[in-house]
Amino acid sequence: MAEGTGTSPTHIVRLVRDAIPPMHPGGRPIVAAVALVAAGVRALSGRGALPGLLATGATALFFRDPVRTPTQRPGAVLAPADGTVATVTEVVPPAELDLPRVPHPRVSIFLTVLDVHVQWVPVHGRVVGVRYEPGRFLSADLDKASEDNERNAITFHAANAGFRVGVVQIAGLLARRIVCGLSTGDEVAAGERFGLIRFGSRVDTYLPPGTLPLVRPGQRTVGAETVLGVVPAEG
Repeated sequence: MAEGTGTSPTHIVRLVRDAIPPMHPGGRPIVAAVALVAAGVRALSGRGALPGLLATGATALFFRDPVRTPTQRPGAVLAPADGTVATVTEVVPPAELDLPRVPHPRVSIFLTVLDVHVQWVPVHGRVVGVRYEPGRFLSADLDKASEDNERNAITFHAANAGFRVGVVQIAGLLARRIVCGLSTGDEVAAGERFGLIRFGSRVDTYLPPGTLPLVRPGQRTVGAETVLGVVPAEG
């Protein structure tokens, strides 16, 4: 069969590979641990091969890392996570974000265990602050989780635009590990992967004051693609 034709083995393998998202590196230790436990149960009992394979496959699915195509729309603030918009409101940002202490539009995205757990950078620019705060593990759909739960706050300064955006990764009932690969001073691009919350939770985005949110509660967001709001150009 000719190489490069629509029915060649190489083409079919490529289609299958492109259809299955890769795994985020942060999930590999968890998947390996589940596989090891499943293998141990199988070795000791002689049974449990299928449940072990299913558990390992399901865990790998939780940590899928799909390819996204961010918009190039000027002033756009992209959703940092997949999930469902839980609330859209105006609040004073938490102290750990390097933002003015005035009300900002806040979009809270709730992630279930079935959602992609990866987080994406919302704007082109630079990281001006990263701060981890220990806390509780309340249900992430509660409003007070923004202040009481374990969380990691990142402040982004949009390049050549003069505004800042805050993103807070928040742990929940099942989430016990927040991963963030950013440091203060890092140059970042909108749609770039930056973190992971293991087993679902919540991500809050603080838009600049005066920005009209373009999403509403109950709406599904696609990380790195859904536009949460467009910051008005100065002047």
